Amino acid sequence: MVKKYFALILFVLVLFSVSVFAEDPSRLLSNSEDWKDVYSTIQYGIFNDKSADFLVSNRHATLILNQISTNDHIWAISSEEVPFIVGYQNLLQGRGYSSEEFTFENVNLGLGELLEDVTKFIILDDAYGYNAISVAPYAAVTKSYVLFADEDNINDVEDFLDERNVESLIIYGQVDREVKDSLAKYDPETINEEGDRFLNNIEIVKKYQEVANSKQAILTNGEFIEKELMSGSEPVVFIGTNNVPDVVRDYIAESDIEVGVLIGNELVGTATFIRRQLGISVFVKFAQGARNPEGAISQVEALDMFYLPVYNVNLEIESIRYNRATGKLEVTIRNIEDQASYFIGTYSLTAADGTRVTVGDVGANFIDGNELKTIVYDIDQLPEGSLSVDIFVIYGESPASLEKEIRKTLDVESVRVLDACEITINEITVNLRNKQFYVNVENIGSADCYVDMELVDLRIAGEKTTLGMEDVVKLKFGEDKSLRIKVADFEEEDVEDNERIKVRAYYGERETSLIKILEGNFDLLIKGIDFLFYGLLVVIVILLWLILFKRRKKPAQHVPHHTHQHVHEHKK
Repeated sequence: MVKKYFALILFVLVLFSVSVFAEDPSRLLSNSEDWKDVYSTIQYGIFNDKSADFLVSNRHATLILNQISTNDHIWAISSEEVPFIVGYQNLLQGRGYSSEEFTFENVNLGLGELLEDVTKFIILDDAYGYNAISVAPYAAVTKSYVLFADEDNINDVEDFLDERNVESLIIYGQVDREVKDSLAKYDPETINEEGDRFLNNIEIVKKYQEVANSKQAILTNGEFIEKELMSGSEPVVFIGTNNVPDVVRDYIAESDIEVGVLIGNELVGTATFIRRQLGISVFVKFAQGARNPEGAISQVEALDMFYLPVYNVNLEIESIRYNRATGKLEVTIRNIEDQASYFIGTYSLTAADGTRVTVGDVGANFIDGNELKTIVYDIDQLPEGSLSVDIFVIYGESPASLEKEIRKTLDVESVRVLDACEITINEITVNLRNKQFYVNVENIGSADCYVDMELVDLRIAGEKTTLGMEDVVKLKFGEDKSLRIKVADFEEEDVEDNERIKVRAYYGERETSLIKILEGNFDLLIKGIDFLFYGLLVVIVILLWLILFKRRKKPAQHVPHHTHQHVHEHKK
Protein backbone atom coordinates (compact mmCIF):
# COMPACT_ATOMS: atom_id res chain seq x y z
CA MET A 1 0.00 0.00 0.00
CA VAL A 2 2.89 2.36 0.86
CA LYS A 3 4.50 1.62 -2.51
CA LYS A 4 1.20 2.38 -4.28
CA TYR A 5 0.87 5.79 -2.61
CA PHE A 6 4.54 6.57 -3.21
CA ALA A 7 4.13 5.77 -6.93
CA LEU A 8 1.01 7.95 -7.08
CA ILE A 9 2.80 10.89 -5.41
CA LEU A 10 5.77 10.47 -7.75
CA PHE A 11 3.46 10.48 -10.80
CA VAL A 12 1.72 13.65 -9.58
CA LEU A 13 5.10 15.32 -9.10
CA VAL A 14 6.10 14.39 -12.66
CA LEU A 15 2.88 15.86 -14.02
CA PHE A 16 3.38 18.98 -11.91
CA SER A 17 6.91 19.46 -13.20
CA VAL A 18 5.81 18.98 -16.79
CA SER A 19 2.90 21.43 -16.53
CA VAL A 20 4.60 24.10 -14.41
CA PHE A 21 8.31 24.13 -15.09
CA ALA A 22 8.44 22.90 -18.71
CA GLU A 23 8.64 25.39 -21.52
CA ASP A 24 5.92 24.89 -24.13
CA PRO A 25 7.46 22.87 -27.00
CA SER A 26 7.32 23.67 -30.69
CA ARG A 27 8.15 20.06 -31.57
CA LEU A 28 7.83 16.62 -30.00
CA LEU A 29 10.17 13.70 -30.59
CA SER A 30 9.21 10.15 -29.63
CA ASN A 31 12.20 8.19 -28.33
CA SER A 32 10.77 4.70 -27.98
CA GLU A 33 10.85 1.30 -29.65
CA ASP A 34 7.21 0.75 -28.65
CA TRP A 35 4.77 1.75 -31.40
CA LYS A 36 2.11 2.73 -28.85
CA ASP A 37 4.45 5.42 -27.50
CA VAL A 38 5.05 6.75 -31.01
CA TYR A 39 1.32 6.81 -31.69
CA SER A 40 0.51 8.56 -28.41
CA THR A 41 3.22 11.20 -28.94
CA ILE A 42 1.83 12.07 -32.38
CA GLN A 43 -1.67 12.20 -30.90
CA TYR A 44 -0.52 14.61 -28.21
CA GLY A 45 1.13 16.79 -30.84
CA ILE A 46 -2.03 16.91 -32.98
CA PHE A 47 -4.20 17.84 -30.00
CA ASN A 48 -1.84 20.71 -29.13
CA ASP A 49 -1.05 21.84 -32.69
CA LYS A 50 2.59 20.81 -32.29
CA SER A 51 4.72 19.07 -34.87
CA ALA A 52 5.59 15.53 -33.78
CA ASP A 53 8.23 13.17 -35.14
CA PHE A 54 9.58 9.80 -34.07
CA LEU A 55 12.78 7.81 -34.07
CA VAL A 56 12.89 4.51 -35.93
CA SER A 57 16.42 3.45 -34.95
CA ASN A 58 19.47 4.56 -32.96
CA ARG A 59 21.07 6.06 -36.07
CA HIS A 60 17.89 7.94 -36.83
CA ALA A 61 18.31 9.86 -33.56
CA THR A 62 20.88 12.14 -35.23
CA LEU A 63 19.70 11.88 -38.84
CA ILE A 64 16.25 13.29 -38.05
CA LEU A 65 17.83 16.44 -36.59
CA ASN A 66 18.93 17.50 -40.09
CA GLN A 67 15.31 18.46 -40.80
CA ILE A 68 14.65 20.21 -37.48
CA SER A 69 15.61 23.85 -36.91
CA THR A 70 17.71 24.65 -33.85
CA ASN A 71 15.13 27.36 -33.14
CA ASP A 72 12.66 24.64 -32.17
CA HIS A 73 12.20 23.89 -28.50
CA ILE A 74 11.98 20.08 -28.33
CA TRP A 75 10.26 17.78 -25.91
CA ALA A 76 11.77 14.31 -26.09
CA ILE A 77 9.09 11.83 -25.00
CA SER A 78 11.04 8.77 -23.90
CA SER A 79 10.07 5.29 -22.85
CA GLU A 80 11.37 4.23 -19.48
CA GLU A 81 11.93 0.65 -20.64
CA VAL A 82 12.65 0.72 -24.39
CA PRO A 83 14.17 4.05 -25.51
CA PHE A 84 16.27 4.11 -28.66
CA ILE A 85 18.69 6.53 -26.97
CA VAL A 86 19.27 6.74 -23.21
CA GLY A 87 19.67 10.36 -22.13
CA TYR A 88 18.48 11.75 -25.46
CA GLN A 89 18.31 15.27 -24.01
CA ASN A 90 22.10 15.32 -23.69
CA LEU A 91 22.46 14.53 -27.39
CA LEU A 92 19.94 17.23 -28.31
CA GLN A 93 21.59 19.87 -26.19
CA GLY A 94 24.98 18.87 -27.58
CA ARG A 95 23.58 19.67 -31.04
CA GLY A 96 22.49 23.11 -29.88
CA TYR A 97 18.80 22.44 -29.27
CA SER A 98 16.77 23.86 -26.43
CA SER A 99 15.13 20.70 -25.13
CA GLU A 100 13.60 18.79 -22.27
CA GLU A 101 13.16 15.05 -21.87
CA PHE A 102 10.20 13.41 -20.17
CA THR A 103 10.33 9.72 -19.38
CA PHE A 104 7.16 7.70 -18.83
CA GLU A 105 6.54 4.15 -17.76
CA ASN A 106 3.30 4.31 -19.77
CA VAL A 107 3.45 7.03 -22.41
CA ASN A 108 -0.14 6.49 -23.51
CA LEU A 109 -1.61 7.20 -20.06
CA GLY A 110 1.11 9.69 -19.10
CA LEU A 111 0.46 12.01 -22.05
CA GLY A 112 -3.27 11.43 -21.66
CA GLU A 113 -3.04 12.90 -18.15
CA LEU A 114 -1.62 16.11 -19.65
CA LEU A 115 -4.63 16.45 -21.98
CA GLU A 116 -6.87 17.69 -19.19
CA ASP A 117 -9.62 19.06 -21.43
CA VAL A 118 -10.12 15.89 -23.50
CA THR A 119 -13.48 14.24 -22.83
CA LYS A 120 -13.79 11.87 -25.80
CA PHE A 121 -11.98 8.56 -25.94
CA ILE A 122 -11.51 5.56 -28.21
CA ILE A 123 -10.55 2.23 -26.65
CA LEU A 124 -8.77 -0.51 -28.56
CA ASP A 125 -6.51 -3.50 -27.98
CA ASP A 126 -2.86 -2.98 -28.92
CA ALA A 127 -2.70 -6.56 -30.25
CA TYR A 128 -4.34 -5.21 -33.42
CA GLY A 129 -2.11 -2.33 -34.48
CA TYR A 130 -4.06 -1.69 -37.67
CA ASN A 131 -7.08 -0.62 -35.59
CA ALA A 132 -5.08 2.32 -34.26
CA ILE A 133 -4.35 3.47 -37.81
CA SER A 134 -7.98 3.04 -38.82
CA VAL A 135 -9.31 5.34 -36.08
CA ALA A 136 -6.49 7.92 -36.20
CA PRO A 137 -8.12 10.44 -38.61
CA TYR A 138 -11.46 10.32 -36.78
CA ALA A 139 -9.66 10.71 -33.45
CA ALA A 140 -7.84 13.76 -34.80
CA VAL A 141 -10.90 15.61 -36.14
CA THR A 142 -13.04 14.88 -33.08
CA LYS A 143 -10.27 15.34 -30.49
CA SER A 144 -10.82 11.79 -29.20
CA TYR A 145 -7.83 10.34 -27.37
CA VAL A 146 -6.99 6.72 -28.17
CA LEU A 147 -6.32 4.50 -25.14
CA PHE A 148 -4.89 1.01 -25.34
CA ALA A 149 -6.60 -1.44 -22.99
CA ASP A 150 -6.45 -5.15 -22.30
CA GLU A 151 -7.09 -7.47 -19.38
CA ASP A 152 -3.70 -6.60 -17.86
CA ASN A 153 -4.01 -2.81 -17.69
CA ILE A 154 -7.77 -2.21 -17.69
CA ASN A 155 -7.70 -1.19 -14.01
CA ASP A 156 -5.24 1.62 -14.81
CA VAL A 157 -7.34 2.72 -17.79
CA GLU A 158 -10.49 2.64 -15.69
CA ASP A 159 -8.84 4.74 -12.96
CA PHE A 160 -7.76 7.21 -15.65
CA LEU A 161 -11.28 7.53 -17.05
CA ASP A 162 -12.90 7.74 -13.61
CA GLU A 163 -11.07 11.04 -13.10
CA ARG A 164 -12.48 12.47 -16.35
CA ASN A 165 -15.80 13.81 -17.51
CA VAL A 166 -16.27 11.17 -20.21
CA GLU A 167 -18.48 12.73 -22.87
CA SER A 168 -18.24 9.84 -25.32
CA LEU A 169 -16.40 6.53 -25.48
CA ILE A 170 -15.99 4.18 -28.44
CA ILE A 171 -14.74 0.60 -28.13
CA TYR A 172 -13.24 -0.22 -31.51
CA GLY A 173 -12.45 -3.71 -32.74
CA GLN A 174 -11.94 -6.78 -30.60
CA VAL A 175 -11.12 -6.25 -26.94
CA ASP A 176 -10.92 -8.52 -23.91
CA ARG A 177 -14.07 -9.38 -21.99
CA GLU A 178 -12.65 -7.63 -18.90
CA VAL A 179 -12.33 -4.40 -20.89
CA LYS A 180 -15.97 -4.53 -22.01
CA ASP A 181 -17.19 -5.29 -18.52
CA SER A 182 -15.14 -2.53 -16.87
CA LEU A 183 -16.17 0.15 -19.35
CA ALA A 184 -19.87 -0.77 -19.60
CA LYS A 185 -20.69 1.97 -17.06
CA TYR A 186 -19.75 4.60 -19.66
CA ASP A 187 -22.39 3.30 -22.08
CA PRO A 188 -19.82 2.98 -24.89
CA GLU A 189 -20.49 2.80 -28.61
CA THR A 190 -19.04 -0.41 -29.98
CA ILE A 191 -17.67 -0.73 -33.50
CA ASN A 192 -16.80 -4.32 -34.29
CA GLU A 193 -18.33 -5.87 -37.37
CA GLU A 194 -17.60 -9.57 -36.74
CA GLY A 195 -13.96 -8.77 -35.91
CA ASP A 196 -13.31 -7.79 -39.52
CA ARG A 197 -10.81 -4.96 -39.89
CA PHE A 198 -12.07 -3.90 -43.32
CA LEU A 199 -15.70 -3.70 -42.22
CA ASN A 200 -14.68 -1.86 -39.05
CA ASN A 201 -12.55 0.51 -41.11
CA ILE A 202 -15.47 1.37 -43.37
CA GLU A 203 -17.65 2.13 -40.33
CA ILE A 204 -15.11 4.57 -38.85
CA VAL A 205 -14.56 6.19 -42.28
CA LYS A 206 -18.32 6.80 -42.49
CA LYS A 207 -18.19 8.49 -39.07
CA TYR A 208 -15.26 10.62 -40.24
CA GLN A 209 -17.14 11.69 -43.36
CA GLU A 210 -20.07 12.83 -41.22
CA VAL A 211 -17.74 15.20 -39.36
CA ALA A 212 -15.33 16.32 -42.11
CA ASN A 213 -16.48 15.17 -45.51
CA SER A 214 -13.44 14.62 -47.73
CA LYS A 215 -13.14 13.89 -51.44
CA GLN A 216 -9.69 12.44 -50.82
CA ALA A 217 -8.63 9.39 -48.82
CA ILE A 218 -5.37 7.78 -47.82
CA LEU A 219 -4.96 4.20 -49.04
CA THR A 220 -2.95 1.84 -46.86
CA ASN A 221 -3.08 -1.56 -45.15
CA GLY A 222 -2.70 -0.37 -41.57
CA GLU A 223 0.69 -1.98 -40.98
CA PHE A 224 2.75 1.14 -40.19
CA ILE A 225 2.61 4.65 -38.72
CA GLU A 226 3.39 7.58 -41.02
CA LYS A 227 2.68 11.17 -39.98
CA GLU A 228 0.12 11.92 -42.67
CA LEU A 229 -1.90 8.84 -41.72
CA MET A 230 -2.63 10.42 -38.34
CA SER A 231 -3.06 14.05 -39.37
CA GLY A 232 -6.84 13.88 -39.76
CA SER A 233 -6.71 15.76 -43.08
CA GLU A 234 -8.37 12.80 -44.80
CA PRO A 235 -9.76 9.40 -43.79
CA VAL A 236 -7.75 6.20 -44.03
CA VAL A 237 -9.21 3.47 -46.24
CA PHE A 238 -7.71 0.01 -45.97
CA ILE A 239 -6.88 -1.85 -49.17
CA GLY A 240 -5.53 -5.38 -49.34
CA THR A 241 -1.99 -6.55 -49.89
CA ASN A 242 -2.74 -8.37 -53.17
CA ASN A 243 -6.50 -8.11 -53.46
CA VAL A 244 -9.10 -5.42 -52.77
CA PRO A 245 -11.87 -6.98 -50.63
CA ASP A 246 -15.36 -6.65 -52.10
CA VAL A 247 -16.61 -4.56 -49.17
CA VAL A 248 -13.90 -1.97 -49.88
CA ARG A 249 -14.65 -1.87 -53.60
CA ASP A 250 -18.34 -1.39 -52.92
CA TYR A 251 -17.77 1.39 -50.41
CA ILE A 252 -15.38 3.39 -52.60
CA ALA A 253 -17.69 3.00 -55.59
CA GLU A 254 -20.66 4.37 -53.62
CA SER A 255 -18.78 7.10 -51.71
CA ASP A 256 -17.80 10.67 -52.61
CA ILE A 257 -14.10 9.78 -52.66
CA GLU A 258 -12.49 10.96 -55.89
CA VAL A 259 -8.76 10.86 -55.06
CA GLY A 260 -6.68 8.23 -53.29
CA VAL A 261 -3.22 8.87 -51.86
CA LEU A 262 -1.23 5.67 -51.48
CA ILE A 263 1.33 5.81 -48.67
CA GLY A 264 4.35 3.67 -49.61
CA ASN A 265 4.79 1.63 -52.77
CA GLU A 266 4.14 -1.86 -51.40
CA LEU A 267 0.48 -1.73 -52.42
CA VAL A 268 0.85 -0.25 -55.90
CA GLY A 269 -0.80 -3.33 -57.46
CA THR A 270 -4.03 -3.04 -55.49
CA ALA A 271 -4.06 0.74 -55.80
CA THR A 272 -3.75 0.35 -59.57
CA PHE A 273 -6.75 -1.97 -59.52
CA ILE A 274 -8.75 0.67 -57.65
CA ARG A 275 -7.82 3.32 -60.20
CA ARG A 276 -8.74 1.14 -63.16
CA GLN A 277 -11.87 -0.49 -61.80
CA LEU A 278 -13.35 2.31 -59.70
CA GLY A 279 -12.23 5.32 -61.69
CA ILE A 280 -10.67 7.40 -58.92
CA SER A 281 -7.30 9.15 -59.28
CA VAL A 282 -4.46 7.60 -57.29
CA PHE A 283 -1.23 9.32 -56.25
CA VAL A 284 1.69 7.55 -54.59
CA LYS A 285 3.67 9.05 -51.72
CA PHE A 286 6.74 6.88 -51.38
CA ALA A 287 9.76 9.09 -50.49
CA GLN A 288 10.97 12.34 -48.96
CA GLY A 289 13.85 14.71 -49.64
CA ALA A 290 17.26 13.67 -48.35
CA ARG A 291 18.05 15.06 -44.90
CA ASN A 292 21.79 14.60 -45.37
CA PRO A 293 22.26 15.31 -49.10
CA GLU A 294 25.59 14.52 -50.75
CA GLY A 295 26.72 15.46 -54.23
CA ALA A 296 25.22 17.77 -56.85
CA ILE A 297 22.18 15.58 -57.58
CA SER A 298 19.27 15.93 -55.17
CA GLN A 299 18.63 12.66 -53.34
CA VAL A 300 15.52 11.16 -51.80
CA GLU A 301 14.99 8.95 -48.77
CA ALA A 302 12.34 6.47 -47.80
CA LEU A 303 9.47 7.77 -45.72
CA ASP A 304 9.77 7.55 -41.95
CA MET A 305 7.57 4.60 -41.08
CA PHE A 306 7.14 2.86 -37.75
CA TYR A 307 5.97 -0.68 -38.37
CA LEU A 308 3.22 -2.25 -36.27
CA PRO A 309 2.56 -5.83 -35.18
CA VAL A 310 0.64 -7.57 -37.96
CA TYR A 311 -1.77 -10.46 -38.17
CA ASN A 312 0.19 -12.93 -40.29
CA VAL A 313 -1.80 -15.05 -42.71
CA ASN A 314 0.00 -17.32 -45.12
CA LEU A 315 -1.51 -20.23 -47.03
CA GLU A 316 0.01 -22.51 -49.62
CA ILE A 317 -1.20 -25.30 -51.88
CA GLU A 318 -0.22 -28.66 -50.40
CA SER A 319 -1.59 -30.88 -53.18
CA ILE A 320 -4.22 -31.14 -55.92
CA ARG A 321 -5.54 -34.55 -56.95
CA TYR A 322 -8.24 -35.67 -59.34
CA ASN A 323 -9.85 -38.82 -57.98
CA ARG A 324 -11.07 -40.72 -61.01
CA ALA A 325 -12.80 -43.29 -58.79
CA THR A 326 -15.17 -40.66 -57.39
CA GLY A 327 -15.04 -37.93 -60.04
CA LYS A 328 -13.90 -35.35 -57.51
CA LEU A 329 -11.11 -32.79 -57.38
CA GLU A 330 -9.33 -32.86 -54.01
CA VAL A 331 -7.54 -29.61 -53.12
CA THR A 332 -5.45 -29.61 -49.94
CA ILE A 333 -4.46 -26.23 -48.45
CA ARG A 334 -1.83 -25.78 -45.72
CA ASN A 335 -1.90 -22.89 -43.23
CA ILE A 336 1.74 -22.24 -42.30
CA GLU A 337 0.97 -19.67 -39.59
CA ASP A 338 -0.45 -20.01 -36.07
CA GLN A 339 -3.40 -17.74 -36.85
CA ALA A 340 -6.63 -19.01 -38.35
CA SER A 341 -7.57 -17.85 -41.86
CA TYR A 342 -10.38 -17.96 -44.41
CA PHE A 343 -10.04 -18.64 -48.12
CA ILE A 344 -11.98 -18.87 -51.38
CA GLY A 345 -10.54 -20.85 -54.26
CA THR A 346 -11.18 -21.03 -58.01
CA TYR A 347 -9.62 -23.89 -60.00
CA SER A 348 -9.66 -24.20 -63.80
CA LEU A 349 -8.65 -27.67 -65.02
CA THR A 350 -7.40 -28.35 -68.53
CA ALA A 351 -7.24 -31.91 -69.88
CA ALA A 352 -4.83 -33.20 -72.55
CA ASP A 353 -7.51 -32.90 -75.24
CA GLY A 354 -8.23 -29.26 -74.34
CA THR A 355 -11.33 -29.91 -72.23
CA ARG A 356 -11.58 -27.17 -69.60
CA VAL A 357 -13.61 -27.25 -66.38
CA THR A 358 -13.77 -24.59 -63.64
CA VAL A 359 -14.87 -25.22 -60.06
CA GLY A 360 -14.61 -23.21 -56.87
CA ASP A 361 -16.03 -22.06 -53.56
CA VAL A 362 -19.28 -20.18 -53.12
CA GLY A 363 -18.38 -18.97 -49.61
CA ALA A 364 -15.24 -18.70 -47.51
CA ASN A 365 -13.65 -21.78 -45.93
CA PHE A 366 -12.17 -21.68 -42.43
CA ILE A 367 -8.70 -23.11 -41.80
CA ASP A 368 -7.17 -23.12 -38.34
CA GLY A 369 -3.56 -22.26 -37.58
CA ASN A 370 -0.96 -24.82 -38.76
CA GLU A 371 -3.70 -26.96 -40.25
CA LEU A 372 -4.21 -28.93 -43.45
CA LYS A 373 -7.64 -28.75 -45.04
CA THR A 374 -8.94 -30.66 -48.06
CA ILE A 375 -11.84 -29.21 -50.04
CA VAL A 376 -13.60 -31.49 -52.55
CA TYR A 377 -15.33 -30.45 -55.80
CA ASP A 378 -17.54 -32.60 -58.03
CA ILE A 379 -16.36 -32.84 -61.64
CA ASP A 380 -17.71 -34.88 -64.53
CA GLN A 381 -15.36 -37.61 -65.66
CA LEU A 382 -12.40 -36.08 -67.49
CA PRO A 383 -10.56 -37.86 -70.31
CA GLU A 384 -7.53 -39.95 -69.42
CA GLY A 385 -4.15 -38.31 -69.72
CA SER A 386 -2.39 -35.36 -68.17
CA LEU A 387 -4.24 -32.61 -66.30
CA SER A 388 -3.17 -29.10 -65.31
CA VAL A 389 -4.92 -26.51 -63.17
CA ASP A 390 -4.87 -22.70 -62.98
CA ILE A 391 -5.22 -21.76 -59.31
CA PHE A 392 -6.61 -18.52 -57.93
CA VAL A 393 -7.06 -18.44 -54.14
CA ILE A 394 -7.82 -15.31 -52.13
CA TYR A 395 -7.45 -15.46 -48.35
CA GLY A 396 -7.29 -13.39 -45.22
CA GLU A 397 -8.05 -13.17 -41.51
CA SER A 398 -11.84 -13.08 -41.87
CA PRO A 399 -14.43 -13.89 -44.56
CA ALA A 400 -14.61 -10.25 -45.71
CA SER A 401 -10.85 -9.60 -45.41
CA LEU A 402 -9.57 -11.75 -48.25
CA GLU A 403 -6.68 -9.45 -49.12
CA LYS A 404 -3.98 -11.93 -50.16
CA GLU A 405 -3.86 -14.28 -53.10
CA ILE A 406 -2.25 -17.35 -54.62
CA ARG A 407 -1.94 -17.49 -58.41
CA LYS A 408 -0.17 -20.41 -60.01
CA THR A 409 -0.46 -23.27 -62.51
CA LEU A 410 0.25 -26.85 -61.41
CA ASP A 411 0.05 -30.36 -62.77
CA VAL A 412 -2.79 -32.40 -61.25
CA GLU A 413 -2.12 -35.84 -59.84
CA SER A 414 -4.65 -38.51 -60.90
CA VAL A 415 -5.59 -41.12 -58.28
CA ARG A 416 -8.20 -43.85 -57.87
CA VAL A 417 -9.21 -44.05 -54.21
CA LEU A 418 -12.52 -45.04 -52.60
CA ASP A 419 -13.22 -43.93 -49.03
CA ALA A 420 -15.37 -46.18 -46.83
CA CYS A 421 -15.14 -43.96 -43.76
CA GLU A 422 -18.48 -43.03 -42.13
CA ILE A 423 -19.13 -41.25 -38.83
CA THR A 424 -22.01 -39.86 -36.82
CA ILE A 425 -22.07 -37.04 -34.27
CA ASN A 426 -23.99 -37.90 -31.11
CA GLU A 427 -23.82 -34.85 -28.85
CA ILE A 428 -21.82 -31.82 -27.80
CA THR A 429 -21.11 -30.81 -24.21
CA VAL A 430 -19.08 -28.08 -22.53
CA ASN A 431 -17.08 -28.25 -19.32
CA LEU A 432 -17.04 -24.75 -17.91
CA ARG A 433 -14.36 -25.59 -15.38
CA ASN A 434 -11.66 -26.61 -17.86
CA LYS A 435 -12.96 -24.47 -20.75
CA GLN A 436 -13.37 -27.36 -23.17
CA PHE A 437 -16.05 -28.57 -25.55
CA TYR A 438 -16.51 -32.30 -26.13
CA VAL A 439 -18.04 -33.55 -29.37
CA ASN A 440 -18.96 -37.22 -29.18
CA VAL A 441 -18.25 -38.88 -32.55
CA GLU A 442 -18.78 -42.52 -33.50
CA ASN A 443 -17.19 -44.45 -36.35
CA ILE A 444 -20.09 -46.31 -38.01
CA GLY A 445 -18.29 -47.23 -41.25
CA SER A 446 -16.29 -50.24 -42.30
CA ALA A 447 -12.81 -48.68 -41.97
CA ASP A 448 -10.71 -46.67 -39.57
CA CYS A 449 -11.35 -42.92 -39.85
CA TYR A 450 -9.45 -39.72 -39.26
CA VAL A 451 -11.56 -36.83 -37.99
CA ASP A 452 -11.12 -33.08 -37.65
CA MET A 453 -13.81 -30.95 -36.03
CA GLU A 454 -14.93 -27.30 -36.02
CA LEU A 455 -17.41 -25.33 -33.95
CA VAL A 456 -18.85 -22.78 -36.36
CA ASP A 457 -19.86 -19.24 -35.37
CA LEU A 458 -19.59 -19.56 -31.60
CA ARG A 459 -20.56 -16.44 -29.67
CA ILE A 460 -17.90 -15.59 -27.09
CA ALA A 461 -18.23 -12.31 -25.18
CA GLY A 462 -20.70 -11.29 -27.86
CA GLU A 463 -18.25 -11.84 -30.71
CA LYS A 464 -18.65 -14.50 -33.40
CA THR A 465 -15.77 -16.92 -33.92
CA THR A 466 -15.02 -20.34 -35.38
CA LEU A 467 -12.72 -22.74 -33.54
CA GLY A 468 -11.20 -26.10 -34.38
CA MET A 469 -9.36 -29.03 -32.82
CA GLU A 470 -5.61 -28.87 -32.33
CA ASP A 471 -4.93 -32.22 -34.03
CA VAL A 472 -6.63 -34.74 -36.27
CA VAL A 473 -7.89 -37.77 -34.28
CA LYS A 474 -8.04 -41.39 -35.42
CA LEU A 475 -11.20 -43.41 -34.74
CA LYS A 476 -10.94 -47.15 -35.14
CA PHE A 477 -13.77 -49.15 -36.66
CA GLY A 478 -16.73 -49.15 -34.23
CA GLU A 479 -15.05 -46.76 -31.81
CA ASP A 480 -16.56 -43.59 -30.38
CA LYS A 481 -14.68 -40.73 -28.74
CA SER A 482 -15.40 -37.38 -27.23
CA LEU A 483 -13.20 -35.04 -29.24
CA ARG A 484 -11.97 -31.99 -27.36
CA ILE A 485 -11.90 -28.38 -28.53
CA LYS A 486 -10.39 -25.90 -26.09
CA VAL A 487 -12.07 -22.48 -25.81
CA ALA A 488 -10.08 -20.49 -23.26
CA ASP A 489 -12.39 -17.46 -23.12
CA PHE A 490 -15.71 -19.29 -22.82
CA GLU A 491 -17.63 -18.35 -19.66
CA GLU A 492 -20.94 -19.38 -18.11
CA GLU A 493 -22.53 -16.15 -19.37
CA ASP A 494 -21.82 -17.28 -22.96
CA VAL A 495 -23.97 -20.39 -22.66
CA GLU A 496 -27.17 -18.49 -23.38
CA ASP A 497 -25.76 -17.27 -26.71
CA ASN A 498 -24.77 -20.81 -27.71
CA GLU A 499 -27.75 -22.99 -26.84
CA ARG A 500 -27.46 -24.60 -30.30
CA ILE A 501 -24.08 -24.99 -31.95
CA LYS A 502 -23.20 -25.73 -35.53
CA VAL A 503 -20.67 -28.56 -35.70
CA ARG A 504 -18.70 -29.38 -38.84
CA ALA A 505 -16.60 -32.55 -39.18
CA TYR A 506 -14.02 -33.30 -41.87
CA TYR A 507 -13.19 -36.99 -42.06
CA GLY A 508 -11.75 -39.73 -44.24
CA GLU A 509 -9.48 -42.77 -44.41
CA ARG A 510 -6.43 -40.66 -45.30
CA GLU A 511 -5.13 -38.39 -42.53
CA THR A 512 -3.96 -35.70 -44.95
CA SER A 513 -7.02 -35.90 -47.22
CA LEU A 514 -10.20 -35.62 -45.19
CA ILE A 515 -12.49 -35.55 -48.21
CA LYS A 516 -15.84 -36.02 -46.46
CA ILE A 517 -17.88 -33.44 -44.55
CA LEU A 518 -20.63 -33.88 -41.97
CA GLU A 519 -22.31 -30.96 -40.25
CA GLY A 520 -25.34 -30.29 -38.14
CA ASN A 521 -26.78 -28.17 -35.33
CA PHE A 522 -26.82 -29.63 -31.83
CA ASP A 523 -28.15 -28.56 -28.44
CA LEU A 524 -25.31 -27.64 -26.12
CA LEU A 525 -25.24 -29.76 -22.97
CA ILE A 526 -23.52 -28.59 -19.79
CA LYS A 527 -21.14 -31.20 -18.46
CA GLY A 528 -22.20 -32.29 -15.00
CA ILE A 529 -20.15 -32.32 -11.84
CA ASP A 530 -16.68 -33.72 -12.39
CA PHE A 531 -16.90 -36.37 -9.65
CA LEU A 532 -13.33 -37.59 -10.19
CA PHE A 533 -11.94 -34.08 -9.77
CA TYR A 534 -13.97 -33.27 -6.67
CA GLY A 535 -13.39 -36.75 -5.23
CA LEU A 536 -9.64 -36.27 -5.48
CA LEU A 537 -10.04 -32.80 -3.98
CA VAL A 538 -11.90 -34.24 -0.96
CA VAL A 539 -9.23 -36.92 -0.47
CA ILE A 540 -6.47 -34.31 -0.54
CA VAL A 541 -8.29 -32.14 1.98
CA ILE A 542 -8.77 -35.12 4.34
CA LEU A 543 -5.08 -36.07 4.09
CA LEU A 544 -3.99 -32.51 4.83
CA TRP A 545 -6.34 -32.41 7.83
CA LEU A 546 -4.91 -35.68 9.20
CA ILE A 547 -1.36 -34.42 8.83
CA LEU A 548 -2.15 -31.18 10.63
CA PHE A 549 -4.10 -33.05 13.33
CA LYS A 550 -1.15 -35.35 14.06
CA ARG A 551 1.25 -32.43 14.26
CA ARG A 552 -0.96 -30.56 16.69
CA LYS A 553 -1.46 -33.61 18.95
CA LYS A 554 1.63 -33.51 21.20
CA PRO A 555 2.87 -36.79 22.86
CA ALA A 556 3.29 -36.99 26.69
CA GLN A 557 6.66 -35.62 27.82
CA HIS A 558 9.16 -38.36 28.77
CA VAL A 559 11.49 -37.62 31.68
CA PRO A 560 14.76 -39.63 31.71
CA HIS A 561 15.33 -41.98 34.69
CA HIS A 562 18.38 -40.17 36.03
CA THR A 563 16.44 -36.92 36.26
CA HIS A 564 13.84 -38.55 38.51
CA GLN A 565 16.61 -39.89 40.65
CA HIS A 566 18.20 -36.49 40.93
CA VAL A 567 14.93 -34.88 42.01
CA HIS A 568 14.27 -37.57 44.58
CA GLU A 569 17.66 -37.18 46.15
CA HIS A 570 17.31 -33.43 46.27
CA LYS A 571 14.04 -33.73 48.19
CA LYS A 572 15.75 -35.82 50.78
